[in-house]
Amino acid sequence: MSISAEERPGPGIRVVIVDDHAIFRSGLKADLDPNIVVAGEAGTVEEAIAVIAAVRPDVVLLDVHLPGGLGGGGREVLAGSAPLLGSTRFLALSVSDAAEDVVSVIRAGARGYVTKTISGKEISDAVRRVAGGDAVFSPRLAGFVLDAFGTAPADIADDELDRLSARELEVMRLIARGYSYKEVARELFISIKTVETHVSAVLRKLQLSNWHELTRWAAERRLL
Repeated sequence: MSISAEERPGPGIRVVIVDDHAIFRSGLKADLDPNIVVAGEAGTVEEAIAVIAAVRPDVVLLDVHLPGGLGGGGREVLAGSAPLLGSTRFLALSVSDAAEDVVSVIRAGARGYVTKTISGKEISDAVRRVAGGDAVFSPRLAGFVLDAFGTAPADIADDELDRLSARELEVMRLIARGYSYKEVARELFISIKTVETHVSAVLRKLQLSNWHELTRWAAERRLL
């Protein structure tokens, strides 16, 4: 467990990084934007609960599969930090994109779940959004949460989907789930250039600016 000397008042978002790999913690710390202050670190369940209680950060970056405690990993940290859930928000990090891992930590109180493959810019953006009260998920994982919590599909205006061709609809769903252009091309047996053309058409027809907005649009309509 460590509490940083950077634990000082200021405009930055204060975070605690919880992960059992020191190298990963160091790399993540270096990748975060300058206005995100790492106020503490921990490598086990027990250390995490102690440092979170001491620091009371804005956001905890929490590894899902964490040693220590009674084997509950990230869920056990959330349970041990329950009194702080109103003021401290938890963003789960994992190499796993298994539905059971995602759903279990969300049920325990995490405000989001992202995989460790995302970039420093993306994780910094996720931290800011979670600190601001948003729920944040890597695109492929949003559908798990919608399914698990029984979100009823929103009414979809016919004219919204009627704007898209059958192929554009297929491309839209894959991009919204987080597939790369290369992965979409392989999945649909089309060229990357064709994927790019379809994505541009989808964004234009739905009046969206980027894939983040597309993912939100698709999730709201339960199209993932």
